Amino acid sequence: MKFEKLNPDQLEKAANMLKAIAHPVRIAIINQLENGKKLTVTEIHELLNIEQSTTSHHLGILKDKGVLASKRDGKNSYYFLKHENLTEIMRCISQCACN
Repeated sequence: MKFEKLNPDQLEKAANMLKAIAHPVRIAIINQLENGKKLTVTEIHELLNIEQSTTSHHLGILKDKGVLASKRDGKNSYYFLKHENLTEIMRCISQCACN
């Protein structure tokens, strides 16, 4: 879909998703969830070596803005990318940051 075909509500949603992604910790979280991975808060905080409360905070923002989704399994909630094609955006950003 081309940008000019997006209605104002869709443009607003897209902008909010990009704003939510635009944080180093959130980019790192998204990178951990590439390729269909589903991880718990504990797994993410251990992988990134950040506080669990900080991890939960950032996961909440990403979920609220439609970047992530979660599924409960027993005591654990597993977080995953709501739209797997977000990894293409992350690859593009990564390539641009390296130049």
